[in-house]
Amino acid sequence: MKRILHLSDLHFGRARPDLEAPLLAAIARNRPDLVVVSGDFTQRARHVQFRRAQDFLAKLPAPVLSVPGNHDTPLDRPFERLLAPFRRYRRYVDEDTEPVFSDGKLTVVGVNTVNPLAWQQGKFSSRARDRVARRLAEHPADLSVVVVHHPLEHGPKVDKRLMRGARAALAQLSDCGADVVLSGHLHRASSAPFRAAPGLLFVQAGTGLSSRTRGDDNTFNLLDWEETGALRVTTWGARGQGAQAVFAPEASAMFRREGRVWARQPAAPGAAALSRRCA
Repeated sequence: MKRILHLSDLHFGRARPDLEAPLLAAIARNRPDLVVVSGDFTQRARHVQFRRAQDFLAKLPAPVLSVPGNHDTPLDRPFERLLAPFRRYRRYVDEDTEPVFSDGKLTVVGVNTVNPLAWQQGKFSSRARDRVARRLAEHPADLSVVVVHHPLEHGPKVDKRLMRGARAALAQLSDCGADVVLSGHLHRASSAPFRAAPGLLFVQAGTGLSSRTRGDDNTFNLLDWEETGALRVTTWGARGQGAQAVFAPEASAMFRREGRVWARQPAAPGAAALSRRCA
């Protein structure tokens, strides 16, 4: 079995300090093979916020693959945002904004979808699509995962603009062998096949630490890839406050490929089905 722990939108600078230690404890307890962070480490890309993110990353018990989010570029420094938007991210988090992890069984490819010329809306360029296709061809694996900050599909109640190039990316990722896309940005956890590309599984992470939860709990996702070809996605949510705060499993969903599409499997007796969906 391969286990990915998927975090997103930590937003240091607007994070709940009482949740940091419980989150680290839950991560250690789950012993992931890889921790994926799909962007927005900081609230305003301040040095002090990135240093807090750096300290948090140093405490993680597994390899980390991350991509930047739109909050990880300086909004109030237009020249830096235009000329060197990822300078601080590279200094404190990772020099590579589009890393690759591969161990033969699992390949994970990061894509930097931040558009420095727009504050919120991301972009998935044709160059990025071609790069992902090359990386997946170079690193064949049982499970191929693509990580972005901005989602490639929105539900009807999402008021953010869809990322530029999202539809073309869905089509090309389906054709080049990707299995799963991990994203953040919306602060809501969900998992389901993409409506426009059911051969790809859409796994959306909520916010791990931010006080801006938009009505949901602080959460992270745990993905368990079994040798039988099944993928279980479990959402862990925060409970309690202060010294009583803990993260615990909230809901779980099992998916399996049927032909060329992902299909959700019936819940096992006594198991809660994942209730969150893209709003």
